[in-house]
Amino acid sequence: MNSSPGARPPRIGLVSLGCPKATVDAEQILTRLSAEGYEITGACGDADLVVVNTCGFIDAAIDESLDAIGEALAENGKVIVTGCLGARGEIVRAAHPRVLAVTGPHAVDEVMRAVRRHAPGPHGSPRAGLAPPQGVRLTPGHYAYLKISEGCNHACTFCVIPALRGALESRPLHAIMREAETLVDAGVREIIVVSQDTSAYGVDMGYRTGFWGGRPLKTRLPELAKALGALGVWIRLHYLYPYPSVDSIVELMAEGHILPYLDAPFQHASPRILQAMRRPASAENALERIRRWRAICPGITIRSTFITGFPGETEEDFDLLLRFLEEARLDRVGAFAYSPVEGAAANALPGALPAELRQARRDRLLAFQEDISTQCLEARIGREMTVLVDEVDEEGALARSPGEAPEIDGLVLIPDGEGLQAGDFVRVRISDCDVHDLYAERLGRRDEQNARDG
Repeated sequence: MNSSPGARPPRIGLVSLGCPKATVDAEQILTRLSAEGYEITGACGDADLVVVNTCGFIDAAIDESLDAIGEALAENGKVIVTGCLGARGEIVRAAHPRVLAVTGPHAVDEVMRAVRRHAPGPHGSPRAGLAPPQGVRLTPGHYAYLKISEGCNHACTFCVIPALRGALESRPLHAIMREAETLVDAGVREIIVVSQDTSAYGVDMGYRTGFWGGRPLKTRLPELAKALGALGVWIRLHYLYPYPSVDSIVELMAEGHILPYLDAPFQHASPRILQAMRRPASAENALERIRRWRAICPGITIRSTFITGFPGETEEDFDLLLRFLEEARLDRVGAFAYSPVEGAAANALPGALPAELRQARRDRLLAFQEDISTQCLEARIGREMTVLVDEVDEEGALARSPGEAPEIDGLVLIPDGEGLQAGDFVRVRISDCDVHDLYAERLGRRDEQNARDG
């Protein structure tokens, strides 16, 4: 233990890659490091040791993670690897045998044991008051990710997440609510709920009854979402698997408890490809569900993701997907060219497509969807709405409406940013758009005060 009087605490660097779930893992590691008296640095060369939090979802992410590990080794020499790629330690050690330790995702205790072994800290265990009550956050102060479960019970053939992160493991409702309350007390204005399968929250617990605020609540997403909505900040849900039960979540959106923003990964529209992916339902059912969601909550923003070039995908299958997009008129769409990740069951399917064709279909899909997304943005011109400011500079303010999630969607650009700061709620009127972003003018200052107050 580093206990010499006046000795500098060890400095730990952290490089974090991947999705918001990985970001939460990194924040938990940083919080524990701070609570044990370590200094945190963003410069690997100045650190006594570097932790690299990796992603291993697709081949490109694996390559990026291996490159990041190599750069940290070159710059520092003492590296601990964690995260999804760490669950496949043989890949990491084959590429970088000099790493000090390798752990899987959501493994804070293992990471801390490795850190203490190679860079003993001043305390050796967490101490009260060294980390902020809300924990160390990598997001700006006005929004935060809140992870409600780990793992996934699905067996989608293109995915290795269950092998990397395990089966579904929901957090107790009271623990989630306590963390959310702490975030709000720290000034967070938007909480973004994340997990591998948000809709399935509580399934593994049999939806058992928990308690919050002195009253019983089932450990189930609708009850959790409504309780979060009572905290008085924006609540945004990510990664909602399109079960029929999502209708009850959309009803909460229509009632104003949570933001009217639905992130539902449909992945494809061809029944044959959906079956090969081991995904439920069909394009017809999905379209009917989308129509129902819009009937329940007319102002809803729907975002989805799709995979192109899945093994066996024909031109006819791809055309079905484009026709689905044309009819569904989704507001936001992301797409990935199929990546044959090691360990995915889909790799054994017949009809593998060349990488060039997989990528070409992705490009075609995004180009096709661009007109639809632009038309959805054009339909918002003239509307008045409340937006949340993310950043202010000399060119104005960058903000988001309920229809834009941070880092993945577009922005609302406000040329007049005078007097605004990150975390402000502002009333605006949408005046224009381009293919990704909206442009807005501020309404009266009295409206802004009302937006701040409620």
